[in-house]
Amino acid sequence: MDSSTNSLDEGSADGSADYQDRSSGMEVRLQAQEDEITLLKSSLADALRRIRIHDQLLPLLKQQLIAVNPGAARVLNQVCCSDGCSSRRFSGVDGIPHSAATPRVRRNSEKLLNAERQRKRLDKKAASSANLLTRSPSLENRAKELISSAGSPGSRRGTHSQGQSIKMFIRGRPITMYVPSNIQNYEDLKMELPSEKLELDWVYGYRGRDGRANLYFLPTGEAVYFIACVIVLYHIKNSTQRHYRKHTDCVRSLALHPDKVRVASGQMAGVDKDGKPLQSCVHIWDSKTLVTLQQIGLGTFQRGVGSLAFSSADSGGFLSVIDDSNEHMLSVWDCAKETKLAEIKSTNEAVFAVEFNPSDSNNIITCGKSHVYFWTLSGGQFTKKQGIFGKYKKPKFIQCFTFGLTGDVLTGDSEGNILTWGKSAADVKTLGKGAKETYQIMRQTRAHEGSVFTLCTLQDGALLSGGGKDRKIIRWSADLAPERECEIPEKFGTVRTIAAMDEEELLVGTTRNAILRGTISDGFLAIVEGHVDEMWGLAAHPSQSFFLTCGHDRQVCLWNAEDHKLSWNVSLEEYGLCADFCPNGSIVSIGLNTGRWVVLDLLTQEVISESVDGNEQLSVMRYSPDGNFLAVGSHDNFIYIYNVTEKGRRYTRFGKCNGHSSFITHLDWSKDGRYIMSNSGDYEILYWDITGGCKLLRNRSESKDREWASFTCVLGFHVMGVWLEGSDGTDINALCRSHSERIVAVADDFCKVHLFQFPCPKLKAPSHKYDGHGSHVTNVCFTHNDSHLLSMGGKDTCIFQWRVVREDKGTALGSSWDSKDKLTSTLSASTSSLEPPSS
Repeated sequence: MDSSTNSLDEGSADGSADYQDRSSGMEVRLQAQEDEITLLKSSLADALRRIRIHDQLLPLLKQQLIAVNPGAARVLNQVCCSDGCSSRRFSGVDGIPHSAATPRVRRNSEKLLNAERQRKRLDKKAASSANLLTRSPSLENRAKELISSAGSPGSRRGTHSQGQSIKMFIRGRPITMYVPSNIQNYEDLKMELPSEKLELDWVYGYRGRDGRANLYFLPTGEAVYFIACVIVLYHIKNSTQRHYRKHTDCVRSLALHPDKVRVASGQMAGVDKDGKPLQSCVHIWDSKTLVTLQQIGLGTFQRGVGSLAFSSADSGGFLSVIDDSNEHMLSVWDCAKETKLAEIKSTNEAVFAVEFNPSDSNNIITCGKSHVYFWTLSGGQFTKKQGIFGKYKKPKFIQCFTFGLTGDVLTGDSEGNILTWGKSAADVKTLGKGAKETYQIMRQTRAHEGSVFTLCTLQDGALLSGGGKDRKIIRWSADLAPERECEIPEKFGTVRTIAAMDEEELLVGTTRNAILRGTISDGFLAIVEGHVDEMWGLAAHPSQSFFLTCGHDRQVCLWNAEDHKLSWNVSLEEYGLCADFCPNGSIVSIGLNTGRWVVLDLLTQEVISESVDGNEQLSVMRYSPDGNFLAVGSHDNFIYIYNVTEKGRRYTRFGKCNGHSSFITHLDWSKDGRYIMSNSGDYEILYWDITGGCKLLRNRSESKDREWASFTCVLGFHVMGVWLEGSDGTDINALCRSHSERIVAVADDFCKVHLFQFPCPKLKAPSHKYDGHGSHVTNVCFTHNDSHLLSMGGKDTCIFQWRVVREDKGTALGSSWDSKDKLTSTLSASTSSLEPPSS
């Protein structure tokens, strides 16, 4: 077993909510500091540019001031004379310092005196300027007009003497947008909601890496599990999904009612885009109709709901909840009345599970770090008894527990043992008359190497246990004699939870976010797979129903959007951040975090080319529409251009675009394949003539009418309306225009996907908003025929596939998948199947 799996095993064991909160908080603060540094750098560069422009326009400004107010000439001459005299006194004339003939040694007092004189002089200048502006109220406006209308030939701002330009501001920085020639009156433009809408079609992924008891099998033939803010009901035989989407933040816990119909789900307590807290709660809902029946404890649970359980003895009338606060509050609720019956602080240590005794709803068991507690509820008050380990070694973690048919409590721990607990009579002889009954270990059974993460009791009394380090699933008889065992493949990680479909067939959730289906005798196959770390790279196939993802888990995955299956995945040495398909559809390029990029063959999954550009991470890979060029955007502020030959298999450096003052974030090619539009981390919009030698186009207004093959740049006149008022520049992570050029999808930092009309050049443009992601949405992309939109969460490791539906017609766009676009499920047929259809 490799070290990464071992570390994941241990991390899962002691990963308490407190540690996760502190770690995520530190990540947020670090990211904020990095953003501030980038913005400070860009502000400094912008200030220097402003100073240069001011110096160049100063003579014109003086002439304008004198023309408006002749009396200003005398004041300006006095100011200039004062500056000149000061300059000559301290710096000399004609380059010869005054102190050259008689060297002086300055003391600290002289420094202070000179600083005081300089301050007084600056105060006088400020007063003079203020007096001038006071005398002529329109002078300030005239000066502003002069500065905005004038420009130097070499300035990146350029001179815009014809047509219109619009300025938008991000964090106080002005960004000039040039209005296309076909728009006569910008103010008359009307922004409307797009006629297209999105419907959630499929959810890829499963949250197994840090969850427990989060997978159940329903009598309807559906597996129920969660990822991000969505609870998925996946019909295994029909390969269909339904989704419960009433939660406002990430779902953390799940419980199935004894009637096998109702489900309880608990969420985290997050914050909205304005920093206001979102309250945690528990939803009880009908799995047949997806209707919410009750909402329990809104605002009661701090940080989130860690564990849930329905009572069994009274047909599920009560619900026990453990929250994620420091004290891990244990509460019991009347489901029908939605009222709290009792509450108590359980422990400051991590709590992993809670359950009612199946024969007595007044008895509750909890387990976690170094403890197993037996609770009794009476008269609205809890009493607690701690399990006594006695002569047995006390494990660091009690990971899980279940009840045997005889009522015994069986726990699985981090030492790999199954402990059988029983109630012992009070030891009056030793402890006296006040002695009480205790819970002690009756038997210890060695089960697994490493932790026992899950225990599942079958209807015939047999027991299933899932191991961590050894990745084994073992079937035990009712008296804990091992009967059969199997080992799940290493690539799926370790066993996290087990759900029985019947006496033989099982569902297994793993720590690498996979759900397996099979039997102990015949083995297991994956029916749900996903990434296990933050994702950023997303690309759709140019002519077929496939898309590719990559992320920090170093995995590159090719998905079939029609069959909703993982076609293949490969592991890389570094993690991927961006990707793009070659227009011929048989090759894909992937940019990595080290400045290296690789080219993969879709059929063989082999690396056919690789190169290195700088030593910083790559953020954009983009082929030209004709496939003759590849543009590589890097965090070293450069865009590297490559010639592409031999159908995407050979790459030679063509040039480098040098001009951005911050890292590259997005870029697009023009439809003729000659020009590039690019954005950077300091909110620059630059245009490049690639075929002319990767030259920067100084006059940006010349590009206002250019047509673009794709539109992923988040800054530009055509997408100005996607920005909210007061945005800080990092609120939008990605956008993508549809191939029909009717709509544009936006991925924001507040877990939302937006759908705007395209173009949307006016601020505060209306949009359709869609939630479901539990983390910042890192990327969006339309499929080749615009029938679906793909969105990708960051930390929530999930991919959403949205169906694009025309509101006026009520039908999906491109709803019938073109059969000639299909690939074989194994992608092992002929190379021609990867070529675009012949015209």
